[in-house]
Order: sequence, then C-alpha cells, then structure tokens
Amino acid sequence: MADTLRLEMVTPYKKVLSEEVDEITAPGVLGEFGILPEHTPMLTNLKVGELTYRKGGEAFHVAVNWGHVEIEDDKVTVLVETAEPADDIDLERAKAALGRAEEALKKLSPEDKDFVRMQAALDRALIRIQVASHKGR
Repeated sequence: MADTLRLEMVTPYKKVLSEEVDEITAPGVLGEFGILPEHTPMLTNLKVGELTYRKGGEAFHVAVNWGHVEIEDDKVTVLVETAEPADDIDLERAKAALGRAEEALKKLSPEDKDFVRMQAALDRALIRIQVASHKGR
C-alpha cells in the first residue's frame, strides 16, 4: 500500500510543482473532492479554485484556473491554465484585479459579451486573495 501520492502540476508555461504528498483536495466542476493514496483512477475537470495538498502534516495552497486532473497509480497530474502557490501571489495586485473586475461588472449586463469574461476575472481574483491569505501559516 502506497503512503504518498506523486503530484505533478503543469501549466502551458511551466511545471509548477512535482512533489510526494499525503493528500490533495481539489476544486472539481461538480464540487470539491479529495484524493488519498490508492485512489481509483479518474479523469475530471477543475474549475477556478483553491487546490490544497498536505505533506508531512503541513498544508500548502495553490490558486488554480480551469483545467483537468488525472489520477492513476498514485500519480496525480494537474493540468491547468494557471497555478499560483500562496507564497507567489502578490496580494495588492490581486486586490487591484478584483476592483477592476467589480467596476467592469457594474457597467455590464449579463447579455453583454464581456460579462462572462469579467465574471471569470472576478472569480480568479477572489481565489487568489483567498489563497494568499494562507501565506506564512
């Protein structure tokens, strides 16, 4: 029986991390789900959210932006558009992005072609702020 999982997280630009971890919690499109060693094979979609993994009793948090997760043979591959560990997030920049998205949404109706894009920007900014709150814990 395996004691750990191999977590590989990749964006189109770089490999974000490659670690042996104890457990993972991810933001699935149908809801949050957990992964432990010896998880059944699975392929599913991720939404904008907070991915958390535990290693040696310590929790690490990553803001992820849309993607997929594949689980097979105690290896978890996360392919996402963007991934930012809590320590890498510029909180002031995330707050500025939140303000811009909120202002833009005030001027748009749900029928406007930019509404969905601005709503996604708002969601990303909120998650980045949430994940950044875990810095230094």
